[in-house]
Amino acid sequence: MSVSTMLETVNDILAETGIHTTQKVHYQLTPTQLTEATLQRGEGVLNDTGALLINTGEFTGRSPKDKFTVKDALTADAVNWNDFNIAITPEVFDNMHQKLLQYLGQKELWVRDAYACADPTYRLNIRVVNENPWSNLFAYNMFLRPTDEELHGFKPEWTILQAPSFKADPAVDGTRQHNFAMVSFTKKTILIGGTGYTGEMKKGIFTILNFILPHQKNVLSMHCSANIGAAGDTAIFFGLSGTGKTTLSADPNRKLIGDDEHGWTPDTVFNFEGGCYAKLIDLSAEKEPEIYNAIRPGALVENVTFLPGTNTIDFASKAITENTRISYPLHFISNAIEPSIGSTPKNIFFLTADAYGILPPISKLTPGQAMYQFISGYTAKVAGTEAGVKEPTATFSACFGAPFLPLHPGKYAEMLGNKMKDTNVNVWLINTGWSGGPYGVGQRMKLPYTRAMITAALEGALDNVAFEAHPVFGMQMPTTCPNVPSEILNPRNTWADATYYDEKANNLAQLFVNNFKKYADGVSAEILAAAPKVTA
Repeated sequence: MSVSTMLETVNDILAETGIHTTQKVHYQLTPTQLTEATLQRGEGVLNDTGALLINTGEFTGRSPKDKFTVKDALTADAVNWNDFNIAITPEVFDNMHQKLLQYLGQKELWVRDAYACADPTYRLNIRVVNENPWSNLFAYNMFLRPTDEELHGFKPEWTILQAPSFKADPAVDGTRQHNFAMVSFTKKTILIGGTGYTGEMKKGIFTILNFILPHQKNVLSMHCSANIGAAGDTAIFFGLSGTGKTTLSADPNRKLIGDDEHGWTPDTVFNFEGGCYAKLIDLSAEKEPEIYNAIRPGALVENVTFLPGTNTIDFASKAITENTRISYPLHFISNAIEPSIGSTPKNIFFLTADAYGILPPISKLTPGQAMYQFISGYTAKVAGTEAGVKEPTATFSACFGAPFLPLHPGKYAEMLGNKMKDTNVNVWLINTGWSGGPYGVGQRMKLPYTRAMITAALEGALDNVAFEAHPVFGMQMPTTCPNVPSEILNPRNTWADATYYDEKANNLAQLFVNNFKKYADGVSAEILAAAPKVTA
């Protein structure tokens, strides 16, 4: 079946999903065709480099409180039900499913067959049905793209039905408000309505893989970026938004495997996706040239504004949202490898932007400490964007991706710990945040220093240096590192008042301990023993 499939065949494809329509249906359109359709419908504009710019409307980010999972025989005892994994009955899902099928049957539609998981052993075929062309362009960019030959006899295992204009009725439909994302593992279907934020599709597939791969395939799923060196050594980078995950994995001396979602098998690390979904706020050609140069025809840019009187993107503008984004296929990155598969990792980096200025800029973790930090998923952000000094706020997101984890975080941490021991991988904690004091007193760690520390770890330059233990958190801090001033390696030495540092370190340790209480029943004694030492 080619991309010029006749309408009758396309309708047969749609009928497989339960949609029966007499409206126009577009199957497997190219990025150019999808861009043209968006412009013709008045739903987007081009910038001065030819990228398509759209506004996602009311929602410019995910809505985790409106993400629901069907609780049935398959999930009842497996899913870790919480504020992110919100249960609904099969009846609620089925009613919404039927409503959405009827709605889409009255609309012009864009349909795409794609797949997730670059490792063919774990390939997951996906069918995406959208009510607008730019959402389908996002699916083209972010999922892996079958060849025309692979489309012959394509059988989707999972289906995404996405309709931004379809709004739920909370009083009738069992939702919190008019937007929703619903997952049924039994029906193998994701329903998305009431929101135009394209990332809901990407994270929907990530969520199901976070269930399927660890629970059914014994593969560790990870919210991380990954790259590979000339010698074939893979490194993976975990971190919440703003910690430098995309920036630090984009190394001109290493090939990019992927920037966000990966699986770790006994033999490989593989990308789930076929593209990147990068933040654009404060982007510059100097700091992130690969992302900057990806803003070209075929890319989809979300929720940005122009510099006055131009069609040049104002990267500093937060007029619509701070969460400005771009999606583009992986081959837009000059040093990306395809297929995006690497070997098992030699080094793992946990990235945190500690605005309290407590954690060391680089430290090495034991398996127990690594699992504890992995479950904690810590960073600290500056609270607020207005002028003036603001107090940092601690953020904890289990496994650096709590909203997308159907299983108990202890399951992912246990798998990580076992893999660490099996492969003897090095695990490093990198603080890309503040040194010499908290935000407003200290200074942000210089990017060249962070890059130098990561390079030293990757090249083995820290294998034979002396280390000292952090007195509160226990991780091992190198006393020297090539191309980095030794005086910044122990954060206590950078504060004007060391006693004040001790007090604030104890305060941060208490935040860790308090956060970890909700996971204590589902983790091992080794992990519990790695908690920071709080003094009265």
